[in-house]
Amino acid sequence: MTTDISDIWVYLAATPLTGLTITLGAYLLGRWVFRVSGHIALLNPVLLAVVMLVGLLSLTGVEYHTYFEGAQFVHFLLGPATVALAVPLYRQFDKVRRSVLSLGVALVAGSVTAVATAMLIGWAMGASRDVLVSLAPKSVTTPIAMGIAELTGGLPSLTAVLVILTGILGAAIGTSVLRLVGVVDPRATGFALGLASHGMGTARALELGETQGAFAGLAMGLNGFLTAVALPLILVWLGM
Repeated sequence: MTTDISDIWVYLAATPLTGLTITLGAYLLGRWVFRVSGHIALLNPVLLAVVMLVGLLSLTGVEYHTYFEGAQFVHFLLGPATVALAVPLYRQFDKVRRSVLSLGVALVAGSVTAVATAMLIGWAMGASRDVLVSLAPKSVTTPIAMGIAELTGGLPSLTAVLVILTGILGAAIGTSVLRLVGVVDPRATGFALGLASHGMGTARALELGETQGAFAGLAMGLNGFLTAVALPLILVWLGM
C-alpha cells in the first residue's frame, strides 16, 4: 500500500497541474487562516503559503524546478497583475496629481534609505562586495532587482531571496509599524508599503483599500525605475 501511494505521488509530482494546484491551495488556506485569525499581520497569507509549500517540497523530496513547471503559470500572471494596477491608479489620479511634490520627496528618501541601510548593515557585518550589491535592491520588485544585481556584479539568486523576504516582512508588519509611528493617511500608507515591500506590500495595500493600493502600485513602479537608473551610477561613483 505504501509503495502504491509513493508511486502515485511520484506521478503527481511530475505533472505540471500538481504544482499549480498546491500553490493555489496553499494560498487559499493561508487566506482562510488570515481571515479566521482576525487579520493578524504575522499570519500573512503569502507567508503562510510559502511556509506550507517549502515544508511540502522538503518532506516529499520534490525538486524546485519540478514544482515550478506547474507553478510557472501563476508566475506568468504576475505581468498582467502588475499592469492591472493601472486601474486603481487611474481612479485615484486626482489624488496623485495633488500629491506630486510630497510623493517625489518620499520616493527619493525611501529609495535612498532602503539601499543605504541594507548596504551599511551588510558592510558592518563584513559582507563581501558581491553580497553588498546583492543587498542593495532588496526593496525593488524581483525581476528588476535581479536585473540590477546582474548588471552590478551581484548574485541574482541571492537578491531574489532577499527581495522575497523583504516583501513578506513588509506585508506582515508594515501596517503595524506605520501605525506605531503615527502614519494614518491612506496615501502615505500605500506609498510606503509599495516602496519598501514592492509587490507583496502592494497586495497588502490593496487589502486596505483602493487608495492605498493605487499609491502602493505607483511607488513600486517608481522605486524600481529610480533604483535601476541610479544605483549602478552610485556604485560607480563609490568605486564599487
